[in-house]
Amino acid sequence: MSVVPDRPSPEPPRGPSRESQRGLDWFIFFLADVQTGFGPFIAVYLTTQKWTQVEIGFVLSIGGIIGLLGQMPGGAIVDAARSERVVAGCAVAAIGASALAYALWPIFPVVTLAATLHALASCVLGPAIAAISLGLVGPLAIGERLGRNARFASLGSGSAAALMGACGYFLSSRSVFLVTFMLAIPTLLSLARIREREIDIAQAHGEVKREVPDKRATSVVALVRQRPLLIFAGAMMLFQLANAAMLPLMAGVVTTRSSQWAPVLIAACIIVPQAIVALCSPSVGRKAQAWGRRPLLLIAFASLVIRGLLFATVRDPYLLVMVQIFDGITAAIFSVMVPLIVADVAFGSGHFNLAQGIVGTAVGIGASLSTVLAGYVSDKLGSSTAFMGLAGVAAFGLFVIWLVMPETRRTA
Repeated sequence: MSVVPDRPSPEPPRGPSRESQRGLDWFIFFLADVQTGFGPFIAVYLTTQKWTQVEIGFVLSIGGIIGLLGQMPGGAIVDAARSERVVAGCAVAAIGASALAYALWPIFPVVTLAATLHALASCVLGPAIAAISLGLVGPLAIGERLGRNARFASLGSGSAAALMGACGYFLSSRSVFLVTFMLAIPTLLSLARIREREIDIAQAHGEVKREVPDKRATSVVALVRQRPLLIFAGAMMLFQLANAAMLPLMAGVVTTRSSQWAPVLIAACIIVPQAIVALCSPSVGRKAQAWGRRPLLLIAFASLVIRGLLFATVRDPYLLVMVQIFDGITAAIFSVMVPLIVADVAFGSGHFNLAQGIVGTAVGIGASLSTVLAGYVSDKLGSSTAFMGLAGVAAFGLFVIWLVMPETRRTA
């Protein structure tokens, strides 16, 4: 079912070269490596540098705030660019410079500037990767390409976590950021393997060729008034409102029940979903084209509901790790579905990346509220009640998809 029936159908997908496809694969893999270095390792490193928790919290909050406010401007920048490769390359270079600043000058003004630079660069990287992917393979093949992207991102995150952990343990916490800086080099080399001439710029922005330009169809106002985009953004806000707090809340529960094994169990809870994403994401992309988008969205929300209910009732810490299988299912689906549905809805508008920013902003709002609200409910009424509440939010999102979200798959 077409979202906007009066728009022309996309051209048949072109076949990008093997070199460009592999270049994008390895670019995503190494970029995931680079981004992993800015996770929990920041707090560990700055603590060893005698920073106070207030100072560390301030630096960490910068990324969250800029990441939320910069989603739509970041997408608009990518839409306005004439070369997504250049935008992505500049962003990777900025992140590499931020990592080097952390390692060499761990003083408050420099780290604050580095955190700001990293957050700003991250706001354009997600849209740039999606735009390069769409420009290479076209709207009819984008589902499978996004599944492939998710697989390499997951493999990169998992391998980087092991590498960074080993460097931090055997060398020093500072070495994590030096390794992150060095990993920016193969990231840029992989990006250079993607042939610029094979990226259809108009296609990358969600444009289509028209004999007579239609300014109404390509206006930002027309985009933000699209009902499927607004419904999907609202559903994604509900998803993150239910999802973001589950693992942190569960980590606290595991620590109180089995403090000795808590670090190992929490690590396993992170690894299990990553493994499922790596295994399942490509098939998610193929199924999205065969089945449509709505069935997979319903499976993802249902998995989140089950996960919340199990967290509320399961008492064995080791069984909680198995519950994370449902997290892997939702992660595999949404890592593909978010840019895929946005590409469906924004087709023909020329504002594909701005539309990604709109959905990304909704995701950020949901994630920000989730930890605060779940933490408050857990403190007042207990963790089981908090998990039930999160499951209830996920159930509401399930009904939103079921009742009002239209199918956006394009078949021609």
